[in-house]
Amino acid sequence: MAVEIARGGPPERTAFARFVPISTRWNDNDVYGHLNNVVYYSLFDTAVNALLVEAGLLDPATSPIVGLVVETNCRYFASLGFPDPTEVGVAVEHLGRTSVRYHLGVVWAGAPAAAAAGRFTHVYVDRETNRPFPIPEGHRELMEALKVPAPPA
Repeated sequence: MAVEIARGGPPERTAFARFVPISTRWNDNDVYGHLNNVVYYSLFDTAVNALLVEAGLLDPATSPIVGLVVETNCRYFASLGFPDPTEVGVAVEHLGRTSVRYHLGVVWAGAPAAAAAGRFTHVYVDRETNRPFPIPEGHRELMEALKVPAPPA
């Protein structure tokens, strides 16, 4: 069910199940006048957690079970910068017992394809013990809804 990022270009909007609008900020730009590469990872993190908070599944301060980032990557196709209006596309690429891998894309608002795309893996853990924990059912339901069917071959 994996949705692969084509080596030749950026994923299109259809590769994502939901979009989270996120405003860029003045300090996101680097000295070259575009978003610094680390900002894309922050946008990924913000989009995933915003969906969990919006669904009532995450309270960052008190939730006993939390997803910790264990792996990320990002490919860049075009430069974004402040004050570009952006959206982050979110899809679940793989759902395991204790982990989930998201496919994410940062796009200009309404654009047909991502300016940057990557992956973000959460492993769910018990906050107190920091040991892996099965993904709670409510989270799993949201993640199932974020899967995107693979395009026809």
